[in-house]
Amino acid sequence: MTSEVTVPLARWVDGLRLDAIPDRVRTRAKHLLLDGVAAGLVGAQLPWSRVATDAVLGVEGAGDAAVIGTGVTTSAPAAVLLNSTFVQGFELDDFHPLAPLHSCSLVLPVLLAAAPVSGAAALTAAIAGFEVGPRVGLALHGSQMLSRGWHSGPVFGTHAAAMAAGKLRGLDAGLLEDALGLAGTQSAGLMAAQYEAMSKRMQHGFAARNGFYAVALAAGGYTGIKRVFDREYGGYLAVFGEGHDPDPQQVVAGLGEVWHTELIMVKSYAAQGGLHGTIQAALELRAEHAIDAAQVDRVEIAVGHTVYHHGWWPPERPLTAVGAQMNLGYAVAVALLDGEVMPPQFTPRRLDADDVWALIGKVGVRLDEAIEAGPVHERFATELTVTLRDGTKQRRRVVQPHGGPADPVTNDELVAKYRTLVGPLLDTARLDAIQRAVLALDELTDLTGLVDLLASPVKGALDGTDLP
Repeated sequence: MTSEVTVPLARWVDGLRLDAIPDRVRTRAKHLLLDGVAAGLVGAQLPWSRVATDAVLGVEGAGDAAVIGTGVTTSAPAAVLLNSTFVQGFELDDFHPLAPLHSCSLVLPVLLAAAPVSGAAALTAAIAGFEVGPRVGLALHGSQMLSRGWHSGPVFGTHAAAMAAGKLRGLDAGLLEDALGLAGTQSAGLMAAQYEAMSKRMQHGFAARNGFYAVALAAGGYTGIKRVFDREYGGYLAVFGEGHDPDPQQVVAGLGEVWHTELIMVKSYAAQGGLHGTIQAALELRAEHAIDAAQVDRVEIAVGHTVYHHGWWPPERPLTAVGAQMNLGYAVAVALLDGEVMPPQFTPRRLDADDVWALIGKVGVRLDEAIEAGPVHERFATELTVTLRDGTKQRRRVVQPHGGPADPVTNDELVAKYRTLVGPLLDTARLDAIQRAVLALDELTDLTGLVDLLASPVKGALDGTDLP
């Protein structure tokens, strides 16, 4: 059986070898995995993560797969679900700017559940996942899925998880094709979860678990949809792309030449990626002009379709943490007031603070059609105007925030982020050991030691704050 894009993709994953991947890509992938580890350990003991852990263990019970940062174990699929939920737990994890998904939340949990396996095999599998997910997303025109109300990452994240898991298990091209079909039929995710639902944190986890299951089924001889990206009736692109002209060739575009691993955005703030331009603009104006939030008369934000639909609705007091991390009004308010948008800005007391809500009431957000009509890499551009009571206006336009492809977070910055976020949660010896293991991943004979380092309990990132 031949295929236009599905079979070539499966064959590419089957043939991918670590020594054929450029050194810079391998190095970046290891640093991205360290970022995923940081996000996961921060997420492990958050209040909503504890609820998730209790609920899932209540169904699944104990097992032999580690749930990181907790000291408990469960079945492998349940561990994949929870570990992914932790990585997504506080909007600190990576983000692809053109085909929005959170790659480490899909790939890292699959690697951890596969131990014992060599570090070289794990790194190869991770890169397979990093490369496949965005290509499937771009075939659906990436951010258009968000504009239509889909939670884009879980929609095409199943394929990233499946190809990482399938590569680890050594599936050949035919079985990988089955896994792609099984993954595609499990793809889903509704973006309305962003307003108040804990489940927003878990939706990439559903995708990671479903991709993991897809590979287990394919490996066991349970066949999936063949040519899943090519079928005109009931195929993945035909159904999810209905009404907006999917581009199947994006699934295989630039395989082995263009590396999406290098395009993945590392976050600098604890908020959804579409808000980063606005946050950066607010922080820059605040620093350059010593803006006193008490003197602000109004704040105007202009964004394109994706950010507008995904990041703006009139917020109601108080927001949940997940709603605040999605909302332009809240993000710009705490950026101007506090000079940062990190975990302390999302405690219950801050979420219901009078000064924050007074400033939110002065925020207006406008849909700028020119941004949508511009180049695809500028779809997340933002223009911020702060007008003071004396009539002074300060403007800042950010086309791509720091962390995006035009201005990437460096590997050194990424290590610093890991140490800043995780340092308060565990002892220095363990902090150092995790860093060494991840950054030397391809030299590890077995991932079990790394899993053991991650498995033990960590402190809660919000413990000791004003939690109810």
